[in-house]
Amino acid sequence: MQPTAWDFQNQLMAILNGARQSGEPHIDVESGHLHTQVGEDPNSNRISVCCEVMRKMMRIGDSIVNEPPSGEGATLMIRYIV
Repeated sequence: MQPTAWDFQNQLMAILNGARQSGEPHIDVESGHLHTQVGEDPNSNRISVCCEVMRKMMRIGDSIVNEPPSGEGATLMIRYIV
């Protein structure tokens, strides 16, 4: 079964909460890594859903560290302030 936007959002929240509990000021999340954590090959067609969720979860202060030329791909990296 392919992961849904909810699956990516849930995993990203777990990553952010873990960083917050560890006292980290920020965490860099790469879309390919997040995609793999939900059990999907980062080269699949679901990477666009993963990237969309990552962007939607950005808040003031968060920033894009690396963006692939197309805007979506396994190398999208966002720094979330926790």
